[in-house]
Amino acid sequence: MARRARLGLGLAGALLLAAGARAESVACHVTYGGATQVIEARPVDSPYGVATTSIGSFFLFRIVFRREPAELAGIKLYAYADRDSGPTLLHQASYAYPASNAAVDGFSGRQAVYEPLRDGELQYWCELKMAAGK
Repeated sequence: MARRARLGLGLAGALLLAAGARAESVACHVTYGGATQVIEARPVDSPYGVATTSIGSFFLFRIVFRREPAELAGIKLYAYADRDSGPTLLHQASYAYPASNAAVDGFSGRQAVYEPLRDGELQYWCELKMAAGK
């Protein structure tokens, strides 16, 4: 009986370890010009090295996902206009971490960003995803 209990505890510990090995990411579903692409971001230690992703010829999108340190944990989303003079911030959204996904449109809800000079529209919604670790 004691052997079974130890075996059960060992199995429980292995399951907890496997659950801890799961990796989180933020996945944003970005739609522009009728096409949707998913941009995924893993947690980073510093926001300064996070690059933007080009969306069409007018927009740039950036996801900064931090889990640590606890006082800086959060998810920040940025949309920029890609202008000749350089990127111009059009939209910034901040979410607490951990974020809770709703049944529809993730933790962010559906958002729309407009670029005033070219009359472009970008829509997005983001979700917190769990993926099996390697």
